[in-house]
Amino acid sequence: MARQCEEITGTTDVQTGSYSKGGGGLNPSKIEKYHTMNNKSLLRSDALYQYILETSVYPREPEVLKELREVTAKVPWNFMAIPPDEAQFLSLLLKLMNAKNTIEIGVYTGHSLLSTALALPDDGKIIAMDTDRETYDIGRPVIEKAGVAHKIDFREGPALPLLDEMLQNVGMHGSFDFAFVDADKGNYLNYHERLMNLVKIGGVIAYDNTLWKGTVAAPPEDDMDEWFRNVTVFTVEVNKVLAADPRVEIAQIPVADGITLCRRLS
Repeated sequence: MARQCEEITGTTDVQTGSYSKGGGGLNPSKIEKYHTMNNKSLLRSDALYQYILETSVYPREPEVLKELREVTAKVPWNFMAIPPDEAQFLSLLLKLMNAKNTIEIGVYTGHSLLSTALALPDDGKIIAMDTDRETYDIGRPVIEKAGVAHKIDFREGPALPLLDEMLQNVGMHGSFDFAFVDADKGNYLNYHERLMNLVKIGGVIAYDNTLWKGTVAAPPEDDMDEWFRNVTVFTVEVNKVLAADPRVEIAQIPVADGITLCRRLS
């Protein structure tokens, strides 16, 4: 059984862009050394990544998703949005699964949320949670324009108490087909334990940024912002625990910044 880590408070919050314990705040210039919205790919060749986008992604990208991507590119901390190739991958995965009920932890402007909503049937539902409604409201007009706002139940606040509230409703246990987690990395394992009760057997939990711009394999002496190094440490621990969890089968895929799929077995 996967080890339940202690609930982390005052650690990295990627959704709000803050780090409130152990070493000040974020240094945007150092963060952008690792992340830009335009290229979160781990591919060594920018030209190859551009080839993928122009050949397979952009020609198939829905206009509303492109519009929200362009809106998001103008927002501070836009690197938190998933890139278009990852949005395409998640959309196809959801359709292959015939997913209908999903959870999303970490919304930002709603780019990944819109991709999910477009992939679900008209009666599909997403419970989406984030601490920052203001940023979500930037993307909401595009979501409404896309005609999928009725699928989204946005809940503002920290995800852990919201998930705990859901768990009090026994009818929600095992009722979700899919969950996407792109939030504070220090709580990924806490989210995992809760989602294992909410996602059905055979359902999938997807964890974003599990290769963290390749720094999970970086030598200890590598020059990193302290915030970035802390997230690397959390991510290495998450990967270790997920790999050893007998309740799931996993695939770690080097799409975008790394995404780990966990299919619930028991």
